[in-house]
Amino acid sequence: MRLGGAVELPYKDPEEWVKIVKELRYSAVLAPVDHKSGTEKRAAYKKAASEADLLIGEVGVWRNCLSTDDTERRNAMEYAKAQLDLADELQACCCVNIIGSASEIWDGFSEKNYSEDFYALAVDSVREIIDAVDPKNTFYTIEPMPWMVPDSPEAYLKLIKDVGRDAFAVHLDFVNMINCPERYCRHIDFIGHCFDLLGPYIKSIHGKDVIMEQAYTTLIHETRPGGGVIDYRKILPMVERLGPDTPLFVEHLSGHDEYKLVSSFVRSKGEEAGILIKG
Repeated sequence: MRLGGAVELPYKDPEEWVKIVKELRYSAVLAPVDHKSGTEKRAAYKKAASEADLLIGEVGVWRNCLSTDDTERRNAMEYAKAQLDLADELQACCCVNIIGSASEIWDGFSEKNYSEDFYALAVDSVREIIDAVDPKNTFYTIEPMPWMVPDSPEAYLKLIKDVGRDAFAVHLDFVNMINCPERYCRHIDFIGHCFDLLGPYIKSIHGKDVIMEQAYTTLIHETRPGGGVIDYRKILPMVERLGPDTPLFVEHLSGHDEYKLVSSFVRSKGEEAGILIKG
């Protein structure tokens, strides 16, 4: 498997970027350019990644393609198409976004997120993005969220079937789907179920942890690997079974030093589990 995460230190060229990435011991990287970057810059970073044996795992969108504001939605859709086209050019594992929300917060909760009309719009939006680009070297994926589709592996399978596009695949964030006490208490079984059900479609994975407060009502918090209840010695073999180049990305950390610390932690758990993490 491969391990990656954010690069928080500044860099001015591909050589500096690779140096930072190697210090973090990443073997997978988030795209260091976006679609607005010039042709030469995109090519330079792609070449640098290839020469350093760095897998470009994700091109991010992170826009609300289901916004109830027409202008915001239209802009988000165009951005998603452009980023998917970039992912295809970079031959990234996937281009990833959330499905979108009816909330005023781009990734927030709304009861409308679960309406039939909203689901139909979600399916249509994914089809439109994929059809506009027709990618050959990458996949469009949706990161699961606690309060929007898909919020379970079963819901993701249904979305894949309803979208009906070969270029639609899975970005797995199992922590985001641990959104109730039962899944929390049985988290290893639940995570294993995610891998069993979605394994053939998984292109990239987020590696995080989770902790639940003993308080009323349920409060479940995301935290860094090692800061919660998830035993990564049991998770990493699930990742490895998907293939030796499957990327796992740590995220939402406070800066370079914490990314370095958590990267080392995950590697140590890989060693304990007998898993070779490249890099």
